[in-house]
Amino acid sequence: MSVPIEICRAVPKVALHDHLDGGLRPATIIEEAARVGHVLPTADPVELGEWFFQAADSGSLVRYLETFDHTIAVMQTGAQLRRVAAEWVEDQAADGVVYAEARWAPEQHLTGGLTLSEAVEAVRDGLADGVEASAAAGRPMTARQILTSMRHGRPTTEIAELAVAYRHDSVAGFDIAGAEDGFPPSRFSEAFDYLRRQNFQFTIHAGEAFGLPSIWEAVQLCGASRLGHGVRLVEDIAPDGTLGDLAAYIRDRRIPLELCPSSNLQTGICSRIEDHPFGRLAELRFRVTVSCDNRLMSRTTLSREFALLSDAFDYDLADLRRFTINAAKSAFLPFDQRLALIENVIKPGFDAAVSAP
Repeated sequence: MSVPIEICRAVPKVALHDHLDGGLRPATIIEEAARVGHVLPTADPVELGEWFFQAADSGSLVRYLETFDHTIAVMQTGAQLRRVAAEWVEDQAADGVVYAEARWAPEQHLTGGLTLSEAVEAVRDGLADGVEASAAAGRPMTARQILTSMRHGRPTTEIAELAVAYRHDSVAGFDIAGAEDGFPPSRFSEAFDYLRRQNFQFTIHAGEAFGLPSIWEAVQLCGASRLGHGVRLVEDIAPDGTLGDLAAYIRDRRIPLELCPSSNLQTGICSRIEDHPFGRLAELRFRVTVSCDNRLMSRTTLSREFALLSDAFDYDLADLRRFTINAAKSAFLPFDQRLALIENVIKPGFDAAVSAP
């Protein structure tokens, strides 16, 4: 029996793969665009939200990328970044998320005159504002940021060094994002070597738009702690469940997969949730986790993703609890904080849902 979305919303959840520039409120985009004179497709919040979803769902890469032109345009000042980050946290907390990592690329937010450090500090302060407001509303949560380099740009160590500089000041990890095909993770090998020398965690977008070679490079050449998406790892699994060497290595090492079902439908992994590789990967006991990727563009929430998966694969609360604990184990948090999150928040939260009338 599938789990109703009301229950999915009530249980504590962990969001590992959620882009800051993909989770803005349409009303915020409209207000901030008016302040800076940026032209939008519409000034109606409901219509704008629908436009973002339809553009992302169109099958056109050009139109999909246009959506981020609009969100990034209103994230160019310290005040804008702080507001967006605060609302990002508040929206997550309202959906029952208790821990979330906001990933974003500081290099895309400098046209208003911010330095890289000022941009990171604005997001840091916004996350703190959101955490404070959520706690006051009775929805306590923890939020950190992941700094991202754009993989199609010139490979440098600049953002990796920035992430390490703020490692004790809200920054949890590093990532590379953007077009996979033609821009393999190994282009940033110098950055990943630097991060390993600094004992710093990082995830890598791999195995979404490009297949197994992208995953292999991310894990074996670059040393990724987690895989952003990694959904095409299923291509290394035979119909009878026999694992190829790469899939076996990733399962044996418990390398987390940051799976984003609705987003994957929009990028062509499959056409129905029922056909999503999540079911196969979960069945074979990979460390699967659930995220939204871009809540605005996919018109979704983490509760909705849970409900969709539950409907598609007949998952019960025990399954959803397992996926949530997988995510908590994989969070870029110190071990004692991860353990406290699991023992003091997630397990009691799911126990309460099970015992509720």
